[in-house]
Amino acid sequence: MNEVSENAKAILLLTAPLIVSKKREPTDILSLKEYNVLVRALHGLGAQPQDLLNSQSKSILGELPDGLDRKRLETLLNRGFLLSQALIEWHRRGIWIISRADASYPKRFKGKLREQAPAVLYGCGDRALLEQGGLAVVGSRNITDVLKEYAEKIGALAAESCVSIVSGAARGIDSSAMGGALQNGGTVIGVMADSLGRAALAKSNREALQEENLVLISAYDPSAGFNVGHAMQRNKMIYALADAGLVVTSDYNKGGTWAGAIEQLEKLHFAPVFVRDGANCGHGNAALIKHGGLHWPEPQNRQDLLNAIANAVNEEAELSQQEQLGLSVSKSASTSPIVERKIMETLPIEEMVDSGNPADRLMDGVTEILLDVLREPMRAEKVAEILKVSKSQANAWLKELRAEGKIEKFAKPVRYQVIDRANRLL
Repeated sequence: MNEVSENAKAILLLTAPLIVSKKREPTDILSLKEYNVLVRALHGLGAQPQDLLNSQSKSILGELPDGLDRKRLETLLNRGFLLSQALIEWHRRGIWIISRADASYPKRFKGKLREQAPAVLYGCGDRALLEQGGLAVVGSRNITDVLKEYAEKIGALAAESCVSIVSGAARGIDSSAMGGALQNGGTVIGVMADSLGRAALAKSNREALQEENLVLISAYDPSAGFNVGHAMQRNKMIYALADAGLVVTSDYNKGGTWAGAIEQLEKLHFAPVFVRDGANCGHGNAALIKHGGLHWPEPQNRQDLLNAIANAVNEEAELSQQEQLGLSVSKSASTSPIVERKIMETLPIEEMVDSGNPADRLMDGVTEILLDVLREPMRAEKVAEILKVSKSQANAWLKELRAEGKIEKFAKPVRYQVIDRANRLL
C-alpha cells in the first residue's frame, strides 16, 4: 500500500472522524465547506495543509482570518495518536488514502465536482481504474429476478466491450451489474457510502481486488455505517467517474436513484444519462425520459454498446459547444461544463475553491474559449451570456485580452473581435 502523504494526514486530522472503536472521542471535525474556507486561507498564506503539522503551524494558525476557530483547529490537529491507530487499522484491511492535495487524486473528481470533491478518499484495489471512465449503472435495491438478470447482462456486455461498470455497490441493480462484469472478466468501480472496511475484507471481493479488476472507494470513514445523506451524496461521484449513465429502474419522485438522475439531468450534466424504457419500465423511468433522459437503445453486442456511449457523449459535447457559440444558451446561471473543464485544467488540486479574484486566477482557463467565441464582433453582454458570468467579469477578461494584444475593440456600438496576426482581423 502506498504511504499516506503528509498533506493527507493533515486533512484526515481536520476532516475525518477517525473511527477506530465504538468509544471514539467526540470531535467537531470540519465540514467540506469549512475545509474549503481553510484551504482558501492557507493558499493566501502560501501554505499547504501539511504545514499545519510542522514548526510553522503556530505561526500559520495565528495568521488565519478571525472567522476560523484556531482553538478548534488545534484540537483537531492534536489527534495524532488516534490517527496512527486508524492508519494501522486501514493498512490491515488493505485500504489506501488519498487527499485532494495529492497528485494521484482522481482528475474526474477535480474537474467535475470541483469544490464539492471529497477532501479525502478511502479505497482498496487498483486506483488507476478511476481514470478510465465507464458506464454508470444504477437502479433500485428491491428488484425482481428478471431485472437482476437484465443488470447482470449489462455488466457482461460491458466486460466484453472493455467498458468499466461504475456503480454504488448496493444490493439490487448495483451489485447485479457489478457482478455480471466481474464474472466475465470486466473491470468495476464501486463507489460506496458506507462499510468500506468490511467490503475490503469480504471474500466475495478478494479475487477481483487481487486481480486488479475492482476498485472500491468511499468519501466516508471505512467503519462508517449507512447514512441516507451519504448515500445521496455519492450519486454525483458515480456519475462524475463515468462517461455515461444508465438508469435501469427508478421509483417516481423518490429514492436515491431518482434524486441522482434528476440532479444530473437538470443541474450537473456530468455525463449523458440513458434510461431503460418500454411498456414495463414503470412511471419513474418514463418521467426521467421526460426530464431529458436518453432512450436506452438496448445494445446487443460490443459495437452497439460502444456506439451508444460514443454517440451520447458526442451529442452532449456538441450541445455544450453550441452554448459556447451562443446558439443555445442554458437557463442555468452556473458556468457551462466546457468553461469549467477548461478552467479546472489550469488549477492545482487545492485551488478548486473560489479565491474571490476570478479575473486573476481563471484567465488562463478561459482565454482559449474567448478567442474562439470572438471570431465575430461581439458585445460584452453577449460574451457574459455565453460564458454564464457577470458582465463585470466578462469586461475584466476582455480588458486583459486587449492589454495582451489578442483582441480588438470597436466603437459605436462597443464590440470585441480576435486580432489575426496575418490579416489583422479574422
